[in-house]
Amino acid sequence: MSAYEVHRTAVIPAEQATIHALIDDFHEWTAWSPWEDVDPGMSRSYEGADKGVGARYAWSGNRKAGTGTMRITGSAPERVDLVVDFEKPFKASNPTAFILKPVAGGTEVTWQMTGEHKGFAALFFRFMSMDKLIGGDFERGLARLAAAAKD
Repeated sequence: MSAYEVHRTAVIPAEQATIHALIDDFHEWTAWSPWEDVDPGMSRSYEGADKGVGARYAWSGNRKAGTGTMRITGSAPERVDLVVDFEKPFKASNPTAFILKPVAGGTEVTWQMTGEHKGFAALFFRFMSMDKLIGGDFERGLARLAAAAKD
């Protein structure tokens, strides 16, 4: 097993409440998620609460999009915590957080994901960096989140 953390930070020129609303409601993710364009035919479903703690989102798509679920486990003005459970291409459960901090010019947003590689994934990721694999996705997602916050 090997533990990892991936995080990216950006200052978004928008109010903390505006950004929080875009993250705290999975229905809003279609406007900014970096993975929305990976598979135009991806299926999505929503369960539980409409937003905040208890909201759940599931997706199933092509090989690149994979299959999995996300659920919000904590929600406060300065932070949204969720767990991302991947089924395909690798099984994994990843605690993920969006940390929102008001700063001059907007809100500093940090997107972080942690986890452990197990089984076949541990072997695969001995040769591939998780940061290189999804770090760019986090950067694109934060840029798209900034664009969505302007609308």
